[in-house]
Amino acid sequence: MKRSWFVSFEGIDGAGKSTHIEGLATWFKSRGHTVTLTREPGGTPLAEKFRLLALHESMDPLTEALVMFAARREHLIHVIEPALARGEVVLCDRFTDATFAYQGGGRGFDWQVLKTLEQMVQHVPATTLRQPNLTIWFDLSPKVAAERLSSARVPDKFESQPVSFFEAVRSGYAKRMLESPDRFAQIAADQTRDKVWTDVLKAVEAAYMS
Repeated sequence: MKRSWFVSFEGIDGAGKSTHIEGLATWFKSRGHTVTLTREPGGTPLAEKFRLLALHESMDPLTEALVMFAARREHLIHVIEPALARGEVVLCDRFTDATFAYQGGGRGFDWQVLKTLEQMVQHVPATTLRQPNLTIWFDLSPKVAAERLSSARVPDKFESQPVSFFEAVRSGYAKRMLESPDRFAQIAADQTRDKVWTDVLKAVEAAYMS
């Protein structure tokens, strides 16, 4: 059975989601699907410019949220919606849940304002609020994530935040999952890579065949 499908991958840096995005893309392709692999913020030339601003420039929390949603609007219009219209599987490294987790949870920005922006930006077409069919949340203790990232690369402005920030981000993801439990699959990311992959496939197969 083939149909368009939208999967987002969420979690703090160090949770291991990028490895499994590539693996799931290969898995879908092996079953005859065309896959669009993308990320947020980013995914288009303009949205990638917004990404650089968001990750490296200091800004007011509302400005930061607006930059994230501006990038998302470009991404939806030019990448995600066309791919879904072509019947493809879209795998996206982060989507709106990350904004609620990082800006709403981590920054403490107004949750209802974020919901208003979500409604404005994600009605594409106008009668549909675009959300992933499945959101895979790689849930990991911020302390473990920090250990994994300690020598990985020069951190951006989010990665350089203290552990308390990521505890708040984790709480933001948990709150978002409570609001949409049927869309989320929570994966324990502190397991071995093989066990995480097994859990990812179980979640995908269960959601896709439902």
